[in-house]
Amino acid sequence: MTVDGWSLVRFLHVLAAIGWVGGQLTLSGVMLPVLRKELDPASRGPLVRKAATRFALLANVVLLPTSLVTGLALLAHRHVSWDIFFGAGYGRLLLIKLTFVTVSVVLAGVHGIIATKHPGSARPLGIAGLVSSLLIVVFATALVP
Repeated sequence: MTVDGWSLVRFLHVLAAIGWVGGQLTLSGVMLPVLRKELDPASRGPLVRKAATRFALLANVVLLPTSLVTGLALLAHRHVSWDIFFGAGYGRLLLIKLTFVTVSVVLAGVHGIIATKHPGSARPLGIAGLVSSLLIVVFATALVP
């Protein structure tokens, strides 16, 4: 693949990450506060579920698969091996980032399950998932020389 091809792969990886983290920020920082203020719980619930279901579909069908495929391609392109994760510097930062990716995806999945069955008790999981997603961005930016 040419340099331009790898730039496209990196662009798609970053774009998918923007969609993942930005979608969480938009839902939790913009949409939910407005809905909590403007609508009663009976009216708010169905709207929140529809928005969350739509975001989950986008995340599960487009954003997360794109992040996974492009991330693995970028690792292969850089010839990253398991050994790098045990060294200082880039490898350690990458391992921390990948750990937060795993935590973020697991928390999002658990949040979705809990929110479906017990909507009121899912908020702490959503906040924890958002924090872990923001930490992905922190460590991703630290990876860039």
